[in-house]
Amino acid sequence: MEKCYWMAVAILMGLTVRWTVSLHSYSGAGKPPLFGDYEAQRHWQEVTLNLPVRQWYFNSSDNDLQYWGLDYPPLTAYHSLLCAYVAERIEPAWVALYTSRGHESAAHKLFMRATVFIADLMIYIPAVVLYCCCLKEISTKKKAASALCILLYPGLILIDHGHFQHIYNCVSLGLALWGVLGVSRDWDLLGSLAFCLALNYKQMELYHSLPFFCFLLGKCFQKGLKGKGLGSLLRLACTVVASCALCWLPFLTEWEQTLQVLRRLFPVDRGLFEDKVANVWCSLSVFVKVKDLLLRDTQILISFLITLLSVLPACVKLTLRPSLRGFRFALVSCALSFFLFSFQVHEKSILLVALPVCLVLHEVPFMSAWFLLVSTFSMLPLLLRDGLLLPSVATTMAFCMACAALLPAWAEASEEALQLGAFLAAVRKHLPYLKPALLPHGIRCLFLASVTTMVLLTLMSVTLEPPRKYPDLFAVLVCFVSCLNFLLFLAYFNIVIMWDSKNGRRKKTN
Repeated sequence: MEKCYWMAVAILMGLTVRWTVSLHSYSGAGKPPLFGDYEAQRHWQEVTLNLPVRQWYFNSSDNDLQYWGLDYPPLTAYHSLLCAYVAERIEPAWVALYTSRGHESAAHKLFMRATVFIADLMIYIPAVVLYCCCLKEISTKKKAASALCILLYPGLILIDHGHFQHIYNCVSLGLALWGVLGVSRDWDLLGSLAFCLALNYKQMELYHSLPFFCFLLGKCFQKGLKGKGLGSLLRLACTVVASCALCWLPFLTEWEQTLQVLRRLFPVDRGLFEDKVANVWCSLSVFVKVKDLLLRDTQILISFLITLLSVLPACVKLTLRPSLRGFRFALVSCALSFFLFSFQVHEKSILLVALPVCLVLHEVPFMSAWFLLVSTFSMLPLLLRDGLLLPSVATTMAFCMACAALLPAWAEASEEALQLGAFLAAVRKHLPYLKPALLPHGIRCLFLASVTTMVLLTLMSVTLEPPRKYPDLFAVLVCFVSCLNFLLFLAYFNIVIMWDSKNGRRKKTN
């Protein structure tokens, strides 16, 4: 009863914050000709309801791809179609071909908000609660505390419920989390199915794909590929192929259909990066104009190779020594590597890194909470464009207070709490003068410097006009500072991964 009570409190608070933020205006309201991401979601419902499947991804007189053309996998389109069926029965004008474009009635806004709220309630929130309930070796109240802190993560709330329904991140992230739950409980086929659905809902779930692949492959190796392992591998392969084929079935009838969907999913013509995003390529462009110096194909190759090199250590270790703990941290490392180094990254893709960081919040609360703050800050230019300053401040403060009150997030920065004991023991063999108190002091100084910089840049972005010569100055500074923080986190999480086996404290993982 006690567990149910505290979990109910966590869920209620998470839902209350979501609904409160959703009462704000949405991205692109009253701004023709495209009207923002709200109109994208509404338009996809219009297209999927009124046009045959074979026309969904093709440019035509009925489907102008320049006007929010579908550029996400088939499962997103099916979700839009499902919402469109409901919308048509409530008010056909909401999804009427041509005439519904730019529709912004109060009733329709309520409907669209409800679709995101219901998706969150049905997919993401139950996955978070169940994940926290399955955590081992911590009390009921700590499980509820972890659930509340995850549900109060401001980045996802602001994008899905404030920026307003940008591709229903709660669906893809929720399905990915169900996949994590499945493989964590040795329900590998169900976990693989859930992750395939996430990948077929949003192609950026590729950020999480390598840890899933390496973890499951490593489990098969452990069983022996000449025995049970081979059978497990074949069953997993069949599950993945069958689930993907089922999602893509209407688009596999003609080769041109398949190619067109793929072209829409991976728009390499847009270049290395498009908008201001807190990754290496955008930050590097401040000093070196990579997009102007290198051909597009060269940019793609370099981006691919650096991303591969970045994820390789964690993936190799996870394959050779699969563990749930290693799987969780590999999800963080690989997703962050993809965000920092891959081709054509969107600023909201940081949510794909934030999800696995939430999963290790109970293990490394200080670094995880710090990362989640930086990830929200990295989207500041987008949030300010949408008039989300007040909701951003309010949700961030709520998250900070929850972490401070319920988790030892801001207090513990010792070697043990940061899980850097094995690494620093190895370092001290070569640098014996490195004192144990030096690391906690250094980490706290970096944290204070990071928070101070974020606060100052936020105040400058809100109160000051940038120089005419550099109209994007503050947005670029936000991206650059966030990128520096993310590089620090990438180094940290990789150190935890690579030195974990030398730390004999915890062979059994949660």
